[in-house]
Amino acid sequence: MAIAVLVASLVAACSPEPPIEEARAADTATTTTRPLVTTTSTVPSFSIASPAFQEGDVIPAAHTCDGADVSPELVIVGIPEGTQTLTLIVDDPDAPVGTWVHWVVWNIAAGTKEIPEASVSPGAIQGTNDFGKQKYGGPCPPSGTHRYFFKLYALDAPLVLKSGATKVQIEEAMKGHVLAQTELIGLYRRK
Repeated sequence: MAIAVLVASLVAACSPEPPIEEARAADTATTTTRPLVTTTSTVPSFSIASPAFQEGDVIPAAHTCDGADVSPELVIVGIPEGTQTLTLIVDDPDAPVGTWVHWVVWNIAAGTKEIPEASVSPGAIQGTNDFGKQKYGGPCPPSGTHRYFFKLYALDAPLVLKSGATKVQIEEAMKGHVLAQTELIGLYRRK
């Protein structure tokens, strides 16, 4: 009998897995109850919106060639830390000749929370759109429903460009300086 107990002890000691009772005891000893940890940020994410239209909705005629053709009010939240300036590019990727640029504005002050309707932020510079003008040119699709992207970029430095620069020149100058990007998309179809 003593030999059987000795053999059983040796087998248990050499076995790679502990006996079931020992494993259960070990599991219970190492298991701790922890509350679920959730982190919430008090800083809103970087975004652009407009009281004139919601994401994916129709842009009101007042902001198109069928109306007063004035820029819509834009609201900006969650500007990332380290932002020195903002850049806004509005374009239409559905134009028959390729992406059509409606508005380019850069060196918008980093603290800007709103760009009022029919205006540009103080100190900001406007570039040349595809209408050949240095101002907002609203949606005016020749046919069908087009999408209009209001793209906002947070930059870590001001852009050194002359007034009237084009979207291509602005995008080139922004390379390596974009901290974050957000966009608002509106739709328009002429009646």
